[in-house]
Amino acid sequence: MAIKQTLKTDVAFSTASMSDLVFLLLIFFMITSTMISPNALKLLLPQSSNQVQSKPAVSVSIPKNSPYLYVDGTTPVTLSELPVKLSQLLEGREDPTISIYAEKTVTIDEVVKVMNVAKTHRWKVILATSPED
Repeated sequence: MAIKQTLKTDVAFSTASMSDLVFLLLIFFMITSTMISPNALKLLLPQSSNQVQSKPAVSVSIPKNSPYLYVDGTTPVTLSELPVKLSQLLEGREDPTISIYAEKTVTIDEVVKVMNVAKTHRWKVILATSPED
């Protein structure tokens, strides 16, 4: 009695592992895309014809109708916490400079308060503006 060996190849293709890979890639790109665009404040700055190109060490944003100031666009601090936070960030810098991004409708009183903090610590101040049309 002869035993026949039959060699049959399976032509089916399993897509289970492919769907797992696509799902993992989707999660990866969703997470990395949120890291690429930081949460920055969009401010309407006053316009000026004189523009100075400078790279300040630290920026302070003053939005309207907010109890917080934003250091480097993301860290909310109150005015009383501002000197401590700026001192930490500017410690050891050769030429400490602060750039103030105050929205157009913010009162000058709030801007002067931030400028007084900088003057007390002998930091240079740049008032950010947008170019005139």
